[in-house]
Amino acid sequence: MKKNRTVILDRDGVMIEDYGYVYKIEDLKFINGAIEGLKLLKDFKLIIITNQGGIGKGYYTEDDFLKFNDYLVNLLRKEDIKIEKTYYCKHKPEENCECRKPKTKNVELAAKEFNIDLENSYVIGDKPSDIELGNKIGCKTIYVLSGQGEKYVAELDSNSIPTIIRKNLLEAAKWIKEDLTS
Repeated sequence: MKKNRTVILDRDGVMIEDYGYVYKIEDLKFINGAIEGLKLLKDFKLIIITNQGGIGKGYYTEDDFLKFNDYLVNLLRKEDIKIEKTYYCKHKPEENCECRKPKTKNVELAAKEFNIDLENSYVIGDKPSDIELGNKIGCKTIYVLSGQGEKYVAELDSNSIPTIIRKNLLEAAKWIKEDLTS
């Protein structure tokens, strides 16, 4: 069976504005170019993998997160963008769980469920942990400067060296399209 090329997306700071613990529908705002960028990636399976430590910290409930995520996925569906699934970690960072990026449990689950060709897939994120995750699983990685990207770019280290750095999701998607033809 043919494996699927996939783009694994962080949510906050990549797709939507990151105000810190975003969970209220009225606070959802797409980053400029995000929808256009996602449309460029229509030939890929699109999967969101997100750390949602605000659940574990009690800032919002898991139900709040799920309602927000359903709303987001439905907005994208109206734009003919299909998010296959959202995997999330609801634990506090200090819990050291296996599902919190940069650990790979959620990607491993996604790879099995969607038969992902990791070597020919991409991870897009705005934090070093996103890039470290992508590097651990063998994907090409794109660090975006939107969201928290500018803030954390100086923290990229030997574990989180991206394949390439781009301004935002739209520029990352354009690079992926170029990469496929090179």
